[in-house]
Amino acid sequence: MSKHPSLKGASTIRQSRNVLKRFERINLLKADGRWKEGQKVLSALPKTKPLD
Repeated sequence: MSKHPSLKGASTIRQSRNVLKRFERINLLKADGRWKEGQKVLSALPKTKPLD
């Protein structure tokens, strides 16, 4: 029997994520100048595109 392709080791699977974590989105917004200090973190954040 052979192994299913989805059961590869973690080191061989390296795809770029299409969803950013909250702190990554805030860092992108700060870099773009669209984040104001004191703004609520848990409210709806503006949409951002992930880096490639």
